Amino acid sequence: MQVLAVTSEFYPLIKTGGLADVAGALPGALAEENVTVTTLLPGYPAVLAGLTSAEPVRTIDDLFGGPATLVSGRAGDARIIAIDAPHLYGRPGNPYLDDRGADWPDNAQRFAALARVGADLVRGLIPGWQPDVVHGHDWQAGLVPAYLRFTEGRAAPFVMTIHNLAFSGRFPAALLPALGLPWSSYTIDGVEFWGGIGTLKAGVRLAERVTTVSPTYAREICTQEGGVGMDGLLRSRGSDLRGILNGIDTTVWNPGKDTALTQTFTRKTLEKREANKAALCARFGLKPDALLFGVVSRLTTQKGLDLLPASLPTLRRLGAGIVILGAGQPELEQAIQAAARPGEMGLVLGYDENLAHLIYAGTDALLIPSRFEPCGLTQLCAMRYGCLPVVTRVGGLADTVIDANEAALAAEVATGFQMPAADRVSLDLALERVATVWEDLEAWERMQRNAMKAEVGWARSAAQYAALFRELV
Repeated sequence: MQVLAVTSEFYPLIKTGGLADVAGALPGALAEENVTVTTLLPGYPAVLAGLTSAEPVRTIDDLFGGPATLVSGRAGDARIIAIDAPHLYGRPGNPYLDDRGADWPDNAQRFAALARVGADLVRGLIPGWQPDVVHGHDWQAGLVPAYLRFTEGRAAPFVMTIHNLAFSGRFPAALLPALGLPWSSYTIDGVEFWGGIGTLKAGVRLAERVTTVSPTYAREICTQEGGVGMDGLLRSRGSDLRGILNGIDTTVWNPGKDTALTQTFTRKTLEKREANKAALCARFGLKPDALLFGVVSRLTTQKGLDLLPASLPTLRRLGAGIVILGAGQPELEQAIQAAARPGEMGLVLGYDENLAHLIYAGTDALLIPSRFEPCGLTQLCAMRYGCLPVVTRVGGLADTVIDANEAALAAEVATGFQMPAADRVSLDLALERVATVWEDLEAWERMQRNAMKAEVGWARSAAQYAALFRELV
């Protein structure tokens, strides 16, 4: 089976978040299910520079204001088609934002072009190759089924995967002609969304199937609170909406072979993990014999990290340290910096892939107090490295972490800690609960080993995607 994946990010070529990790890992997992995935990407400079065996396969005279060339190449074992269109994608830095942090003013055209090329590939844009199914990721791919429905030519089944409903890709209705869509598409059953063009809404409405990245999140987005104005539409999709849990690439996230670590380790050699904690504490001037928390995250209110400055006194009282890696809302970055004291916090504003690996391998517990979380990948990475996640009971966090309540501890199945809400009281109580269990070395190590043997890879989920694609074909 031939599947065309349409996405705006793909690890390791271009990454701003978990979308890239999912889009990068899923093709390899689907190959085990006899599904061949070709991924369509915008030709950002980093994408074009990272391709191997690249060659042009088709030119387009005018793609939303300028010429373009489709370039076929490889990223590892993955087949990539990149849209080399300098007028749309030839910009440095973030794929969505300029150097002032504002959306590129032509984002509607940039990602409509991605969707339009995706639709044209279904119709034979590259001679001799057509996909059986199209798999679109997030709002950037949401117009693919609109082009398939409202312009002439062959169609193919379309699966829309929602990674985060909060990013819906809304644009003014006046742009519709510029995007090459007829006004007949501007209806509640087409691209219209609250008086504008809704690219994600279009994908949800027009797809044959809709998936999101955890079963709990699939239920949450059907509520008024979690549906971001789309809950009615999502409820109307009924059994067409499914939650398929994300996984991680266990070859990238493998503590037994990770070159970013000071000392590699496995469940059987867990004691070697301490060398990573010692290295992390030495780097940031922290106490290696104290309980150590980690944060690897965007620093935003969605992630609940605005709660952290007010909870630092609790960490202080518990004698614990914390290492934070991330960037986000400037006011939150400043608040965390202002609340820190020497010897209790290591803080790196930005992202460092090697440091992220070391934090998972060297901290005792990872804080993820999200207000909502479609799936989350950091808790899966943390578990793989014996770092116990502390999470809010929402979305994929609820689906992947077994809480260390009395029953789970007695049954010896706990893998982390859940808290009922993203508020300061819940966070403080969770920190105290972590500290209590951490004092029991036998119970803590048992939880670490449980976490490290948890199934966090893609095999089960890839089988679900493959079955879904086969349903449609």
